[in-house]
Amino acid sequence: MAITELLKYVLEHASRTNNLKLLLAFSAFFLYKYRSHAVGTRRRADLKAPKGAVPFLGHMPLLASIPGTKLYDFFEKNYNDLGPVWSISLPFIGRMVQGDSPELVEHVLKNNFWAYEKGPILKDSLSDIFGKGIFTSDGSAWKWQRKMASHIFNVRAFREYTSDIFVIEAQKMLAYLDKAADSGTPIDFHALMLHFTLDSFGAVSFGESFGCLDDIEHEVDFAVAMDDLTSVTSDRLMDPGWRIREKLTGVGKKVTNDRNLVRDHAFRIIEKRRTEGYHKPNKDLLQLFMEAKDDEGNALTDDHLVDVILNFTIAGRDTTAQALSWMFYLINRDGTDKNIMKTLIQEVDDVLGDKLPTYESHKHQKYADACFHEALRIFPVVPRNLKLCVQDDTLPDGTKIYAGEWFTWSSYVMGRSEAIWGPDALEYKPSRWLQGEKFSQGKFSSFHAGPRVCLGMNFAILEGLTVIGMILQKFELTLVDSAKLPPYGVSVTMPMLEGLPMNVTRRGAAVAI
Repeated sequence: MAITELLKYVLEHASRTNNLKLLLAFSAFFLYKYRSHAVGTRRRADLKAPKGAVPFLGHMPLLASIPGTKLYDFFEKNYNDLGPVWSISLPFIGRMVQGDSPELVEHVLKNNFWAYEKGPILKDSLSDIFGKGIFTSDGSAWKWQRKMASHIFNVRAFREYTSDIFVIEAQKMLAYLDKAADSGTPIDFHALMLHFTLDSFGAVSFGESFGCLDDIEHEVDFAVAMDDLTSVTSDRLMDPGWRIREKLTGVGKKVTNDRNLVRDHAFRIIEKRRTEGYHKPNKDLLQLFMEAKDDEGNALTDDHLVDVILNFTIAGRDTTAQALSWMFYLINRDGTDKNIMKTLIQEVDDVLGDKLPTYESHKHQKYADACFHEALRIFPVVPRNLKLCVQDDTLPDGTKIYAGEWFTWSSYVMGRSEAIWGPDALEYKPSRWLQGEKFSQGKFSSFHAGPRVCLGMNFAILEGLTVIGMILQKFELTLVDSAKLPPYGVSVTMPMLEGLPMNVTRRGAAVAI
C-alpha cells in the first residue's frame, strides 16, 4: 500500500473511532523512517552525507540556505570533508550520489552508459528552454538528433567556418576594441564574447547573425531571455517546490514571457527560411533538420525545429564565450605567471604574424590551445551535472547506485582536486597540457565523456583559437581589478555574474588587419 493510501486509511479510521492513537503511532513511525533523509528516498547509511538533513525534507533546507554564488564551493567543501563519494536527498527529486572521481565519471558516462539517462525530472525542469531537444533526450530520439547534427561538425565545414564566419565576425569585434582603445573606456569582455559567439553560431547554423555585434552597447532581448531561462530552469533541479515558488513569486510569469520571446524568434528564423529558401551548396544545421525525416518517416514539426535551434544555440554560444572569459581572467589575475601571456603573444606573432587565421594555422597554436583547456579545467562551462540511474549498478569503488537514484558529479570540483591534478591544481598552468600526457575523459570532463561527448568540441576550440589570435595580434587586455575574483552565476552553464571589466590598449608593434 502506498504511503498516501495508508495515511488516508489511518485518517478515516481515526475519524470513525475518535481514536488518535493510531494516527500518532503512524506519525511517529513516519518521522522515524524519514528522520535523516527526504520522503520518497531510500535510507543510505552506507553513504556519507553533509550535516543539516531534516526529517521528510532531507537536505532541501540546507541547499536553500546556500547563496547561489557559493553553490559550487559547497560541493567542493564536501569533497574535501567527506571524500569523492557522498550523498544528499531531496523530496520528490530523489537521492543524489555525488561521485567526483575520474573512474566513477568514466564508468557512468562511458563504460555503463545505457544504465543512466537524463530522466523525466530533468526533462520537466529544463523543458521551458530545451524542450525535446538533444540535451534532454534519451535513447533513439537523442541518437537521431546527434547523427543529424554531426554533419556540420567536420573538417570541410571547419575550413569554411574559419574564413567565412569566425574571421568576419571577429573583425566586427576588433572594430569595437579599436574604439575602446581610442576612448580609454573599459569594456565588458564577457559580454563581448557572448555577443561574438551568438552571432557566429547563428551564421553557421541558421544562416543569419543575431545582430549582437552590430550594436554591442545594447542588450539583445533574445540573448537576455535565454540567459534568464537557463538560470531559472537550473534552479529547479535542486528545488522540488519550484512550481509553487515560481507561481508565488511571479518568476513563473517571467518564464512564460521569456519562453515565448525566444521561441517566437526561432519560429521567425524557420519561417524566413521557408519563404526565402536555401541556395547554398552545403546544408547548414537548420536545413539538415528541416529536410530530415524522423524514424517514422515524418518531417519535424515547427515546435521540434525550435527545440533544435535553442539547444544548439545555447551550446554554441556559452562554451566558447565562457571559456575565453575565464581564460583572460586567469591569465591576467594577480598571482598568475606573467610569462604565460608573453608566451601566448609570442606564439601568435610566430604562427600568424600579420595574416588572418586559417584552419591550418590553428594546428600550430599549441600554447593557445593549452591556455584554453586549462581555463576549462578550472572553470568548466558545465560545473555540475547529473544522470538518473535506470537499473541497479555498482560503481568501480563498490558504491551501490539503485534505479531511481541520481549519479551527480562536478567538473568544477574535480578540476580543483589535488588528488586528481596534483599539488598545483589551483594554479593556472597551461604547460600541464604540453607534457605529452593525454588526460582521460573521466579526468577532464568539461566536454562530457563517452557517447554523449560534446559534438561541437572541435568547433568551440577552433572558434576560441581564432579569437585569441586575432585579439592578441593587435591588442593587450588587462583586468580593471586584477585582485577580484568574478562571481559566477548559477545556471546550466557557468557565466560571470557581473561580467569581466577589462582595459584595452594597442600593442606597441601591432600589425594591421
